[in-house]
Amino acid sequence: MIRVFLTAITLGLLSFTSPASEQTSDAPAILVAGAESVAFNGASAAEAKVAAFNNHVQELYQAAGLKQKGLSYEVFEKAMVGFQNFKRLRMVSSERSVLSVVDFTKSSAQKRLWVIDLESKKVLYNTLVAHGRNTGNDKATKFSNVPNSNMSSLGFYLTDATYYGKHGLSLRLDGMDQGYNSNARERAIVVHGADYVSESFVKQYGRLGRSLGCPSVPSEVSKDVIETIKDKTVLYIHGNDTKYASRYLDNGQAVEFYASEAGADVINI
Repeated sequence: MIRVFLTAITLGLLSFTSPASEQTSDAPAILVAGAESVAFNGASAAEAKVAAFNNHVQELYQAAGLKQKGLSYEVFEKAMVGFQNFKRLRMVSSERSVLSVVDFTKSSAQKRLWVIDLESKKVLYNTLVAHGRNTGNDKATKFSNVPNSNMSSLGFYLTDATYYGKHGLSLRLDGMDQGYNSNARERAIVVHGADYVSESFVKQYGRLGRSLGCPSVPSEVSKDVIETIKDKTVLYIHGNDTKYASRYLDNGQAVEFYASEAGADVINI
């Protein structure tokens, strides 16, 4: 278990907020790692739970080397809050702790998909991923949930079953955010491989090719990625839409569920 000791000064500084800048943000330093419990001098039970969850997310971020692989702490933190809430609602696979994150604020020439094993604290895949042709050229700037828009959709998805289509092995997605990606099935938004998602395409055109809205990945890794994330795992697609909101970004519920999972011996007041 994790042990965290906070002085009164530290408690004054502690808050459950993301770093101010996505480009320069680092995970806050893990307070103290220790043995069996989380103990706080004078802290409330609520503060203890928040600190324990923060520490958990920070430790995962650092252990998986996500900063070095280009994933900002702010985006990872949001993905983790969503992941905890999907677990709370028993909507994700109990067999695998896999979380996939796409950051569409980055250039398409960058590796902006991360598939993370939260159990082993390792990045399984960090690769290229395309956005929709009407979402932008190099960067994704516009998003839509409307059929035939040929745009990408933001938010949380649950992966479903695989099938073979015109792109070979593909993975169905269920959009979980009403109004943002809830038409994913109707729009046939799926994960699939594509030849236009490659380093060679970037070298020739300065950006990736674009899809009809699907988060398509390089053909050479598509089968492995799809087999890893299929069957009820969480995919979070992040973008620049400041109006985006999700019921799964409920920090309070995520914190409470993490505390309940961790057990009574984790929070000692």
